Amino acid sequence: MPSNTPDQIRDILMTVKTIALVGASEKTSRPSHEVMEFLQNQGYRILPVNPRLAGKTLLGETVYADLHGLPEPVDMVDLFLAPERTDAVIDQAIELNIPVVWLQIGVINDEGSARAEAAGLKVVMDRCPKQEIPRLGIRRVAEQP
Repeated sequence: MPSNTPDQIRDILMTVKTIALVGASEKTSRPSHEVMEFLQNQGYRILPVNPRLAGKTLLGETVYADLHGLPEPVDMVDLFLAPERTDAVIDQAIELNIPVVWLQIGVINDEGSARAEAAGLKVVMDRCPKQEIPRLGIRRVAEQP
């Protein structure tokens, strides 16, 4: 069952430091771009993932084609993908033992969520960290002890 209680979400957002944002966009009007910028401003390190933009720079970070191409481990993968496109990324997260899989608002994959949880990963589904951080009163990562 996804980790969607306020306490579970607060714990996740206060623990993670580095996030792979899958479905990152160079278009400033896209929610993935807005969320990436917001999370960076909150002190998180964001590694954008989008095969179409791989090798380019987005908000000061190199874009990677997939999770296997990331240059360092991440604490969470945030998915901005259509639900039917999330299985492969969830499977990569399981393989790489990324502790948290976060599926954005409207991104529902019950089977993929169950697979990730069975592998020991935490899953948040149908939520957005840009909304949860102010709602839960979470301070910037850089300000946390």
